Amino acid sequence: MKRRDLIKYLSVAPVVGAVGAGIPFLSANAAVATVAKRDLIKELGLRTFINAAGTYTTHTASLMHEDVVAAINDSSTHFIMINDIQDKVGEKIASICHAEAAMVTSGCWSALVLGTAGILTGTDVKKIAQLPNLQGLEKTQMIVQKGHNVAYVHAPTNTGIEVVEVETAEDLEKAINPKTAMMWFLNLATNDGKIKHDEWLAIAKKHKIPTMIDIAADIPPVTNLWKFNEMGFDLVCVSGGKAIRGPQSAGILMGKADLIKAARLNAPPNGNNIGRGMKVNKEEILGMYAALDHYVKLDHDKEWKDWEARVAVIETAVKGVSGVTTTVTVPPIANHNPLLNIAWDTAKVKISSDDLQLALRNGNPSIEIMKFTPNSINITVFMLKPGEDKIVAKRVQEELGKVS
Repeated sequence: MKRRDLIKYLSVAPVVGAVGAGIPFLSANAAVATVAKRDLIKELGLRTFINAAGTYTTHTASLMHEDVVAAINDSSTHFIMINDIQDKVGEKIASICHAEAAMVTSGCWSALVLGTAGILTGTDVKKIAQLPNLQGLEKTQMIVQKGHNVAYVHAPTNTGIEVVEVETAEDLEKAINPKTAMMWFLNLATNDGKIKHDEWLAIAKKHKIPTMIDIAADIPPVTNLWKFNEMGFDLVCVSGGKAIRGPQSAGILMGKADLIKAARLNAPPNGNNIGRGMKVNKEEILGMYAALDHYVKLDHDKEWKDWEARVAVIETAVKGVSGVTTTVTVPPIANHNPLLNIAWDTAKVKISSDDLQLALRNGNPSIEIMKFTPNSINITVFMLKPGEDKIVAKRVQEELGKVS
């Protein structure tokens, strides 16, 4: 702001009180802040896009609802003790999700780490201080099915816990020993393991071994928020910034009260623990609660029909291109929403999925989709804003039509 403009602004700005009374005029910095709202996206030259890909971390997951943003903004102007917030929000989340207790974490990964840490240490401050060094701990092993032993297992193993791999229920019974601290189940990989939920839990309960389940992106359906607590898992870990549309960096750890208490001792604001760097601020905690509260109150049947209608708009448009075929499926577990696959005969439509992805990305507006095969792409619609389905339909149809 130029000096003369600033003087002009101050001449008409409201005066709180007289200078002589010790109450200052609105400061120059405050005046500039009031009139000069920065557009950081434009200022930094960042690309925004229509998200027809999904809630991927690389794509900054989901967009928060207005009431979630309001909760974040409102809380940002106040100081509140972080443990008080976790106490109150944890009670609310636990009630919604039919759990004994809950806490907001810095993502599902953090929930997995802190939950495992809580199982290993309990409330013993000496054990808490030594992780990931498990020397002297009696229980140091985590049993995992072979089909579940994939990349996400790195979260609990951050604590130093040792993975013991099994395939069958017989293997599981043989693997259980005095060093067994917990049994971990990756819900995404349910169909890749030979032992399903009920049998897994029955064996764990017989031997009194704590169980944890990772359901990071396995919502919807909304019932999954309480299904696994009611089923009997001791700890349940959820991503907050995907379909629930909370802060992307937030997650939920819920389950048995004693284990949540132990997990919180392994987490901020406490120091001298493995989770000190996994901070979740007051805005994220309250934003996560606001998002969950909003999500469970949605008309989920109506929402699903809306997704199907959006898919139909895109499908109808692209099927008009000769050589193009479409298929609509619903992933059975993670990212459970209508998925549109668009494939084409390369003899008729001379473009690769790589080139189509780039064309859509570099277009105006920019659109992100996911490649599936060299001659097909996948589109999800549940992150689209109203009306964006029509934009996506037109652009994909245009790009495929150019080369047919």
